[in-house]
Amino acid sequence: MILIGLTGSIGMGKSTTAKIFADEGCAVWDADAAVHRLYSADGAAAEPLRALFPDAVGEGGVDRAKLRDVISADPSALKKIEAIVHPLVAEDRARFIAEAEADVVVLDVPLLFETGGDARVDYKVVVSTTPENQRARVLARGTMTEAQFEAVLAKQMPDAEKRVRADFVVETETPDMAKAQVREILKAVRNA
Repeated sequence: MILIGLTGSIGMGKSTTAKIFADEGCAVWDADAAVHRLYSADGAAAEPLRALFPDAVGEGGVDRAKLRDVISADPSALKKIEAIVHPLVAEDRARFIAEAEADVVVLDVPLLFETGGDARVDYKVVVSTTPENQRARVLARGTMTEAQFEAVLAKQMPDAEKRVRADFVVETETPDMAKAQVREILKAVRNA
């Protein structure tokens, strides 16, 4: 089994690229989706987080906005949250890998380098586009202001640094361009 770590900054086209890998027969695990499952009403993180931050967990599970408020009010809360959530995410990922039947497993992890996840994969793939495309894509979603976008960017490793650390870079100016590059990556890793 070949493990590929897929990452990229906000608005770079990572979700689209992950879907291309899936369409090409790879098993794709999504870190963000795993956290959403863990934060759901019956998710494994809901009760431990409720014990620490009761106001941040309601009937529907963990309220991410309220959790952000907790972290804003008390920056030390982040370490407590991570101590609960990170091991649960690791269990979810390990279970996915163990059950995967594909020859290539893609781990879609937004903070792959920032969390040291790059050490646990065979290949690192960074999804990238121009800063202009990135900004336009994020702001077109209508879910974030320009200031919020800048704040998210400030917390992420710069794209240029990710590109240097990557084994492969997928340029996502067009879906066809990305698809061709994913096919070339899969050919290379399967024949290595």
